[in-house]
Amino acid sequence: MNTMNGLHDTPRPLDGLRVLDLATLFAGPLAATLLGDFGAEVIKVEHPRKPDPSRGHGPAKDGIGLWWKLLGRNKRTITLDLSRPGGRATLLRLAATADVIVENFRPGTLEKWDLSWEELSAANPRLILARVTAFGQFGPYAHRPGFGTLAEAMSGFAAITGEPDAPPVLPPFGLADSIAGLATAYAVMTALAARERTGEGQVVDMAIIEPILTVLGAQPTWYDQLGHVQERTGNRSANNAPRNTYRTADGSWVAVSTSAQSIAERVMHLVGRPELIDEPWFATGVDRAAHTEVLDAAVGTWIGARTRDEVLAAFEKAEAAVAPIQDVRDVMTDPQYAALDTVTTVDDPELGPLRMQNVLFRLSATPGGIRWAGRPHGADTEAVLTELGLTAAELDGLREEGVL
Repeated sequence: MNTMNGLHDTPRPLDGLRVLDLATLFAGPLAATLLGDFGAEVIKVEHPRKPDPSRGHGPAKDGIGLWWKLLGRNKRTITLDLSRPGGRATLLRLAATADVIVENFRPGTLEKWDLSWEELSAANPRLILARVTAFGQFGPYAHRPGFGTLAEAMSGFAAITGEPDAPPVLPPFGLADSIAGLATAYAVMTALAARERTGEGQVVDMAIIEPILTVLGAQPTWYDQLGHVQERTGNRSANNAPRNTYRTADGSWVAVSTSAQSIAERVMHLVGRPELIDEPWFATGVDRAAHTEVLDAAVGTWIGARTRDEVLAAFEKAEAAVAPIQDVRDVMTDPQYAALDTVTTVDDPELGPLRMQNVLFRLSATPGGIRWAGRPHGADTEAVLTELGLTAAELDGLREEGVL
């Protein structure tokens, strides 16, 4: 049995950790998913009449949102209207049992519901409250509505993406949200490590506009020290060449990278242009980038005369870096992804065998796994609240109040 499928008895590294996921669309919920993948008990709290919009985001099968199956995996689902007194009281009871709360309401919303950090930490001094918003908890933009798209625009990502003579390009997926989700999971683990020393919880303030700026590299330092502003270069790089996508004789595309000098030299030998290696400008990546036209012509001509399989085989034999441009159909059959079980199969009560991305990384002693895919809205409400100690009469009262 593959131990990455979550159906094993090996202890998971986050067993015993309880996370309340109050967030929606996508950074906060993704952070909670990543924690759940490695054993945390994640309780997804949704409004009883307004579920997480990710349930209806993107394609659906038989009325069941497929994105939610991924984002909601390893989460128990309950409903609570936090704006009502009964919802507030129930959340405080849950908070007293939890290690982490992840939320992404606009700043001031929890406070409006009398669920401020002061009130939550009074219920549980060891609690970590991860607050994920577009712009952070303070500053001139803090109260604006925002999504990852705005972060992709503001951070400089869109400004450097696309062809030089074409408009800036936004990614066709939640890039900034996903980066922020990864960063939030890391921030939560950092706060938990600090709690081991101090015994006290704290607030994580995650602004989606910030992590994407970090992964863009040294642009602020370049500008600060040199006044340098990175421009759009399409698939080319200002730091090395050849680096581009090239079309093969059978109409496929491949990507070539030569970040290392030794790889650049191997590529020139492979494409039959070893004399270029002796050019003075070939010695550094930046100088090679200044001669991109020559290098692209050499590599592009060679690749254009061969099929994709011939190109890949030749590059592999030459120990040069190349990859096919793959769409999801190719990913699902790629032998390397198959060997890693990167796209794994989960048995789902609603949809049957369901393929999705596996957990983010492999641990040799305490691996993570997918225990179940996203569950129906509110499926675990009664079970979770009964475990919390609420009586049948209390549950009936919450239903009458419209909390559940």
